[in-house]
Amino acid sequence: MEKIPEKEKYAGGSVSLDEKDWAILRLLQENAKITVREIAGIVHLSTTPVHERIKRMEDTGVILQYATLVDYRKVKKGLMVICYVSLKEHSKKSGTKFIRTINELPEVIECYNISGEFDFMLKVVAENMDAYYDFHVNKLGQLENIGHMQSTFVMGVIKQTHQLIH
Repeated sequence: MEKIPEKEKYAGGSVSLDEKDWAILRLLQENAKITVREIAGIVHLSTTPVHERIKRMEDTGVILQYATLVDYRKVKKGLMVICYVSLKEHSKKSGTKFIRTINELPEVIECYNISGEFDFMLKVVAENMDAYYDFHVNKLGQLENIGHMQSTFVMGVIKQTHQLIH
């Protein structure tokens, strides 16, 4: 019998977390560089069970990845734009092609399939208005099947978090 990888066993389903798991998860969300030894001291467990709990959360897909958050302004990507896109045609083939293309555009840092007037919401970063104009006209605007686009320029970030509070 072929062994099913752990991540596939839990794909799409929820995973039960106890209070220790949530405490570990909160600590990792605050600082992904925290050591297992530091976590163990805070949650009052030894390092082995902490390591096993982290590994289980990774294997079950609770923890998707570890990332570094960047201040976009400091790397010359100070203009943030929310771009709404509707497609002309809504077939599986055309939707898949759009998504594949969006995933290849480095300016697009997030993409959501949404309901309502538009089909997708893109979070785009650019150095300045000229760079965004170039992206909008020469990259996004040249894609097949684009019905309508609307850009909303972010004036300031009020809240931005990656932490899931429990």
